[in-house]
Amino acid sequence: MKTWSALLLLAMLTGFAPSSAVADDPVVARVNGVDIKQSDLDFAASEVGSEIATYSQQDRERMLLQYVIENELTAEAAAKANLDQTENFADRVKYHQRRALRDAYYDADIRDAVTEDAAKKVYDEKIAVWEPEEEIHARHILVDTETEAKEVKERLMKGEDFATLAKEKSKDSSDLGFFGRGQMLKPFEDAAFALKEGEISDPVHTQFGWDIIKVEDKRPSPLPTFDQVKDAIMIQLTAEKADQTVKELHDAAKIEIVYPPFKELYGEALSNQPVEGPKQQSH
Repeated sequence: MKTWSALLLLAMLTGFAPSSAVADDPVVARVNGVDIKQSDLDFAASEVGSEIATYSQQDRERMLLQYVIENELTAEAAAKANLDQTENFADRVKYHQRRALRDAYYDADIRDAVTEDAAKKVYDEKIAVWEPEEEIHARHILVDTETEAKEVKERLMKGEDFATLAKEKSKDSSDLGFFGRGQMLKPFEDAAFALKEGEISDPVHTQFGWDIIKVEDKRPSPLPTFDQVKDAIMIQLTAEKADQTVKELHDAAKIEIVYPPFKELYGEALSNQPVEGPKQQSH
């Protein structure tokens, strides 16, 4: 179980921490004479990076630049409206200052504390006990009805070429490449893995239609290289480090819940240990 605070820290910051060195911080835009620097984009990434993580790098950079420009425009508008003179503005600044300190602490004591050497050690330990699973290379011909599938099977049994017939009949691309268990629909998977190399299945029904399957090859699943899994291991180690760090900070702190409704809601939970959250999701 991971603490909420550690999970939130990790979700907001992992992979999006500022990376530009001060000496290499070019101006990327100007808004009404105010310089927008690369570091501004990096800090924005630590704030909203998780929301745009699925986009391409070019799109992420464009969205971050747009975000920072709009941030500057609205900040200027707020200053002209004297919103920095409102009653709670100082409290807002104080909160964001604490957030900035938290981010700096994360960079120095959590993210930078997880090394590639530590990830390589985890990789070597996993590989030492790795048990490869079987993978198969299969082709299929997908048609709408069982009657069509039986006709395809009959033509194949008479010697017609599988790839040629697939181009004529299949609703889907024929060559599926190598795959392991759990990657295909269960009826398809069961039929495919029951075949020997070179064998052709009887018609197999799935939600997409009727398949005729041919297994081209079988092999043990290849070992992943360190480069392929390094990022996932680093994320896992960072999550563990964040959890450990937050727990140590809690254990060393005096935390009191003084607001009566919160006292009633949380009791002594927050006073003694971090609040437990959901299990960390695997990568």
